[in-house]
Amino acid sequence: MKCIYCGSETKVTNKRDIEGTNPITRRRRECIKCKRRFTTYEKPEKNELRIIKKDNRRESFDSEKLKKGILRACEKRPVSIEDIDKLVLEIELKLQNENKREIHSKKIGEMIMKQLKKLDQIAYIRFASVYRDFKDIKDFKKELRDLN
Repeated sequence: MKCIYCGSETKVTNKRDIEGTNPITRRRRECIKCKRRFTTYEKPEKNELRIIKKDNRRESFDSEKLKKGILRACEKRPVSIEDIDKLVLEIELKLQNENKREIHSKKIGEMIMKQLKKLDQIAYIRFASVYRDFKDIKDFKKELRDLN
């Protein structure tokens, strides 16, 4: 694999399967030329998954879009990028294990909320406020009461 910084060849310095996400493998790589390190994730190619949106539109599943939404909710919170990557991989694997070609966006949103609730409650509330389309402070208060 080429270095993401300078384009030179890299070597694998550490390799392991991510716990609970088999068959995804995490690899630490080091550039032979610039000596910088980075992480890659290897996973098998899968069938294309389509998402059914609230208005019944369909679009291809995009794990980067999923990650961006979670990153936005976790902004300025003590949540590591590794935790976010793991969360995204877990959700993606669960979706693949459903063995369905199409899945409703509502199910994905609920999966994210369940994981975020365990990871960081503020990120959970942020995500919930967008996902559930809170209209006013009453919606926030209700969600906070349900959180406890």
